[in-house]
Amino acid sequence: MADEPQTEVALDLLSALDEALEAGAHKQVRALLVPVSPAEIARLLEALPPSKRGAVWKRIDLHKKGDVLLAVNDAVRIQLIEEARPAELVLAVRRLDLDELADIHGDLPANVVKAVIRAMDDQRRERFDSVLSYPEDTAGGMMNTDTVAVRSDVTLKVAIRYLRRIRKHQGQLPELTDNLMVVDVHNRYLGVLSLAELVSNDPDRTVSEIMDRQAPALDALLPSSQVARHFEDLDLVSTAVVNRDGKLVGRVTVDDVLDVIRDEADRTVMNAAGLDEEADMFAPVWTSTRRRAIWLGINLLTAFLAAYVIDLFQGTIAQLVALAVLMPIVASMGGIAGTQTLTLVTRAIALNQVGSSNLFTLLWKELAIGSLNGLIWALVVAAVAIWWFNDWGLGAIIGVAIIINLAAAALAGASIPVLLDRTGIDPALAGGMVLTTVTDVVGFLSFLGLATVFLL
Repeated sequence: MADEPQTEVALDLLSALDEALEAGAHKQVRALLVPVSPAEIARLLEALPPSKRGAVWKRIDLHKKGDVLLAVNDAVRIQLIEEARPAELVLAVRRLDLDELADIHGDLPANVVKAVIRAMDDQRRERFDSVLSYPEDTAGGMMNTDTVAVRSDVTLKVAIRYLRRIRKHQGQLPELTDNLMVVDVHNRYLGVLSLAELVSNDPDRTVSEIMDRQAPALDALLPSSQVARHFEDLDLVSTAVVNRDGKLVGRVTVDDVLDVIRDEADRTVMNAAGLDEEADMFAPVWTSTRRRAIWLGINLLTAFLAAYVIDLFQGTIAQLVALAVLMPIVASMGGIAGTQTLTLVTRAIALNQVGSSNLFTLLWKELAIGSLNGLIWALVVAAVAIWWFNDWGLGAIIGVAIIINLAAAALAGASIPVLLDRTGIDPALAGGMVLTTVTDVVGFLSFLGLATVFLL
């Protein structure tokens, strides 16, 4: 409920923006965008048809444009870059932090990237090359090189003087600076000195006396998903990043981690529907059709498999029409039960909570839950079937079929994501489709097979 007012404001702004664009009131468009943050502007652009995005882009303040490019999805970013003038892009993106520039530099025209790099001083250019040397989805790819580092043998008085000098030359300390990184003469990471400790201790004490030597650093090649978990576990604002030699190369801050979490959440939602590449809801019709057709085709194959099982029992269904009425119940109950387990295990895999040491315990637990739920709901469905069709045999058959299918669904829901993950397939992308096939086939086979054996 708390999000409803914000949602209404966003929709009102979208409506006002659309009306201003239709009326050609470009000054009004600019005025509407002035108080809006880059992230909100990005969402507005994603919600507009492609034909109107260019007009909005032209009215965005230049100092916001780099952050807007960073926040929009890949498809919209490419469109905006294609419509923007090179000189405008250079001015927009040169304001970004190095890690942010590294995230989008691959989408920028080569002449724009060259111009931005030429405008850097030698130190900034070297730091930018350092960020680019690591894969995007690692701590090194996420890091910013704007670290404030001090030697362990200097006094707090010297460290404070150093901070003042940085502030004088740069106007402010790097964002989210909560610690100073402590290094030795060879730039090897030793620990951190919190700003709170820096200002609350005797200025004549040395950094080595009060620094935190236990503060961990991240390996530059650590996957971004594990970086996010590290921040969550330790409740961090920032942390150091080191190379294989233990030398300080940068730091990751919590805002970078939030971006990773958001991207992972978006990917999970899209993967569940087989739309992992379709972030732009106004993507060209043929492009979207082609992407979705692949998954519809795969789903059709699994549907034909379920239909084949039903076809094996045409004679049984022809003699007992009630079976056709009750078949969807068996398949549906199995599908829901399996999806519950599938979701739980997929999440556990994402959190690195499932391994060889606890896999069989998890399988037995889910089998027990599936069997118990199967027994409970089998009694309910059997009673309804007996009342509906006045057939005790039919009630017993559907009851046993539900027990079998819910047990099979539990085992499938627990094992499918593990097997997919071990073969390098994203469980969130393919797990649901495989599970549906299993529960449909097992449900129809058990229900119709038992009916054929015992009722005919």
